[in-house]
Amino acid sequence: MASLSCLPHSLPVVSHSSPSSSSTKYLIPSNPPYPKHLRFDSRNSNHSKSFALRAALEEVSVVDPAPPSSSVSKGKPNPELIASLKLKLLSAVSGLNRGLAASEDDLRKADAAAKEIEAAGGPVDLSTDLDKLQGRWKLIYSSAFSSRTLGGSRPGPPTGRLLPITLGQVFQRIDIFSKDFDNIVELELGAPWPLPPVEATATLAHKFELIGYARVKIVFEKTTVKTTGNLSQLPLLELPKLPDGLRPPSNPGTGEFDVTYLDADIRITRGDRDELRVFVVS
Repeated sequence: MASLSCLPHSLPVVSHSSPSSSSTKYLIPSNPPYPKHLRFDSRNSNHSKSFALRAALEEVSVVDPAPPSSSVSKGKPNPELIASLKLKLLSAVSGLNRGLAASEDDLRKADAAAKEIEAAGGPVDLSTDLDKLQGRWKLIYSSAFSSRTLGGSRPGPPTGRLLPITLGQVFQRIDIFSKDFDNIVELELGAPWPLPPVEATATLAHKFELIGYARVKIVFEKTTVKTTGNLSQLPLLELPKLPDGLRPPSNPGTGEFDVTYLDADIRITRGDRDELRVFVVS
């Protein structure tokens, strides 16, 4: 049987005092109970730990974890896919005379092609990409023209009221610094025979502001008409904005639209009357 002298000397020795005393005394030896060769030096211990840590770091390379693949690809559309979808959209609206000659089937194809590129391009954030709006844009398609109204899929003012005016090219000129937003329309006004038609350019001046990440609000200010061609020497005609009390309810003087796709050379918008418009940089 093992000798009791081999037990650790640190075990407490309990000394019972008189019954009136409830305290318990522990006799702790003043000298360390360990042999000299087993004593630990804190300095040596710290040095050993430091050495072990350095050795471990040399064996293991610490690399930051790669971000999830979704966060890497987010906001970076596939350029080849976008180029293909843009070509598909331009093909769908070509030959439709900006939508004036579009059939119901043409409208569906154009809308489907626009939705494809909108989905591939992701959400538009004009708070960071406002500079892409800057410049002169040419309208190449509007779903509103096919209904012979200016109201998209909902009723609007019929274009028949404008007869005998022939609608030419339509542009938008946007200045992000002055907040100017001008709709520029080339017109041809019929004249009694044998007089030639009168050519003119009407500019509908607006101011714009952002009311969301991709929504733009425009406020009408005035219309100016400038004759071109043989009558280009005539002075500019300015038509001021009607007072609020005289303005018809169908023409409040303001409008809103969402920019659903935008890059350096093409822009897609959807208006507050559900009309789809496609522009290219002019």
